[in-house]
Amino acid sequence: MMTLRAILLILATLAFVLAPFYTPSFSGFDPSLFPVPIENPAVQPAGYAFSIWSVIYVWLLIHAGYGFWKRAHSPDWDSVRVPLIVSLVLGSLWLAIASSYPVIATVVILAMAAATLTAYFLADEFYDRWLLSAPLAIYAGWLSAASSVSVGILLAGYGVLTDTESALVMIAVVLGIAGLVQWARPYMPVYGLTVVWALVGIIVTNAQTNVLVAGVAAGAAALMAAVTFFAWNKRRVTL
Repeated sequence: MMTLRAILLILATLAFVLAPFYTPSFSGFDPSLFPVPIENPAVQPAGYAFSIWSVIYVWLLIHAGYGFWKRAHSPDWDSVRVPLIVSLVLGSLWLAIASSYPVIATVVILAMAAATLTAYFLADEFYDRWLLSAPLAIYAGWLSAASSVSVGILLAGYGVLTDTESALVMIAVVLGIAGLVQWARPYMPVYGLTVVWALVGIIVTNAQTNVLVAGVAAGAAALMAAVTFFAWNKRRVTL
């Protein structure tokens, strides 16, 4: 069964990585799908920040390939496969959904984040850490931010909050969740640094148009970086 799960993970990873080639291109939710159209949501990071997906894709491919080649029968590796497969299968469908159904897409990305965080918490922080835990850390870090962005866009798009209020609330939410995750998993700073990357993207988006959101995002990025460093350093010193 371990070998079968390792093979299924390779297939799910390939489907996930190839999804952009067989689904419509996606550059954000279509504003016309919302009662309150917002062309450039304040909570959404600048476009360049999404380049991190190239790193995520490559690292997940290496994870799946090495896991099958060298760790097919390792309980440590096998423990993460089921939740990771769930996340990748959902992710393979997400792009096709997101272009037309933002609410469903938000539910799906929240499920992806939950499944990926489950896999991340099951991964050993030391055994094969740069091949087992680290790929999950960067994937989970980005989904922690991306799912919050998706919720924030819905809140503003449906008029629950203003664009600025939605951005501020979701920045606080992602900082709270990511800070707790990083503190609980202190030996893998990749997670926290990925969240910092997303927050910096929000700073760039708002630097010229919304100083309040840019400033709060800058403070959140600084706090996330501090939590990441102090959690890692404290545990490192006590080893």
